[in-house]
Amino acid sequence: MRPEDRDRIQVEVVSRIVENHMKRARSAPEGYLETLVNDTLYHEQQRLKRESSSKRVRDDKSFYGGIKRRMRHASDHDLRGLIDEMSRHFVREVVGNFDDRVYKLSTSVIPTGLSLLLNAQSPARLFSLENLRDGLADHLIVQGEVDHVRGLLDHGTLVVVPTHSSNLDSPLLGYAAHLMGLPPLLYGAGLNLFTNPMISFFMRNLGAYRVDRKKNAGLYKEVLKEYATVAMEMGYHNLFFPGGTRSRSGAIEQHLKKGLLGTAVRAYVGNLKAKKAKPNIYVAPCTLSYKLVLEAETLIDDHLKEVGKSRYIISDDEFSRPRRIYNFFSNLVSLDAKILITFSPPLDLFGNPVNRQGESLDPHGRVIDPAGYVSRDGEPVYDDQRDHEYTNEVASEIGRAYMEHNVIQSTNLVAFSIFNLLSRKNPDLDVYRILRTGGDEPSFTMADVHVETERVLSTLDEMEAGPRLERDLRRGDIQEIVGDALKTFALYHTRPAARRRGDRVFHDDRNLLLYYGNRLRGYDLGRKLGVNWA
Repeated sequence: MRPEDRDRIQVEVVSRIVENHMKRARSAPEGYLETLVNDTLYHEQQRLKRESSSKRVRDDKSFYGGIKRRMRHASDHDLRGLIDEMSRHFVREVVGNFDDRVYKLSTSVIPTGLSLLLNAQSPARLFSLENLRDGLADHLIVQGEVDHVRGLLDHGTLVVVPTHSSNLDSPLLGYAAHLMGLPPLLYGAGLNLFTNPMISFFMRNLGAYRVDRKKNAGLYKEVLKEYATVAMEMGYHNLFFPGGTRSRSGAIEQHLKKGLLGTAVRAYVGNLKAKKAKPNIYVAPCTLSYKLVLEAETLIDDHLKEVGKSRYIISDDEFSRPRRIYNFFSNLVSLDAKILITFSPPLDLFGNPVNRQGESLDPHGRVIDPAGYVSRDGEPVYDDQRDHEYTNEVASEIGRAYMEHNVIQSTNLVAFSIFNLLSRKNPDLDVYRILRTGGDEPSFTMADVHVETERVLSTLDEMEAGPRLERDLRRGDIQEIVGDALKTFALYHTRPAARRRGDRVFHDDRNLLLYYGNRLRGYDLGRKLGVNWA
């Protein structure tokens, strides 16, 4: 958020929230405002009991202590003031910043510096001015409907909706936007990502706004949604992760969270009401594909634990360890591995495709007016129930786009194939027993791995609506594909997912095999290949 807009958006967000609650209070049972304040106090005080001591926690305790004291004899007028104060308290924490100087630094010096650091492994590459100039772009491939998405800037506001694998996604997408010629994207980032002072500095100044997932108060969630809504109405291009958090299992997200998507519909109605010249808001789905995932070990372990099913925040994963980040990028460079960002055809807010002129199209390719979806008697109106249904429809289309434009890399294909062998050789064991015991055979012959990998690859090739295959997979040299995956597994993780010894492949870390193989879930491969785990 640019400095000149920071005060404006805070005032607008707080004003809307207070006005909405005062309007509800007029038709609600007596005590509505008091209940709202007490509910917010309760959730915040419960959160603070669980937090470790820090200046921020002490300040919050002092703030809410003052609110509680003033609650005792508060009139409705006083309660309105307390709601105003708490809303302002929340939005001050949330609001992001944008600094042109930091943006220029991050898109030029930082990627080049990273490339300089990484290419130091190879003196020949170190002295290549071209490599230095290209910087991070050497290892980041942006593909798909790039021109189409960029062209929509002339017709409205963009909401980029990516898959979410790693905490590296946000900075990489920010740099990808720069490579595409897009303006900076506004995005929400978990408060835990701001604990690293260096990363926090750049995130604060590149448009990231802070989201504290430990806060459960309804008023706080309203502030987040209203902030996103007002930002879009002000013309800020946004980045949302519809999956809500990183995919713990490694699979492509299909159960999408719709709260922030719903704010886009509300912002569109607001644009129409304000009679803006370019009211349209477009959805640009994209998938990120890594050969290695920085936090794979932590994520899959969390997924497999019972407590992991409800755990939302991981604050001690590989992203919090600078040395692991360095090792991760070093290994990507030594392998010449690419991180692929693939843009799908863009959509309107109702799941319809849009052409290059920004016009919505019906199933027959005819131009339609999207304003009709949100109008009554020719006038745009807010309708939460109606908009919820529209959000469900666009979420379904985003999920389909993810599956269609998911790019499979060698590590995904080979991990899936080895897990198939584990399942087939141990038909009486379910997935969790295979993970624990490894079954009857600690290894498979290279020949078996080659045959199974070729079998899976051939099945993928025959699928009309299947995932995309990374370039080297399309060439179809099975020995090279398997060799590349095993080399990749050996370089970064604490224990390799699988490793070659002689003419056999040992399944050393079956959790990681499951994680990387899960990228192929959702394509009915279990039925096609006769295995019961996929």
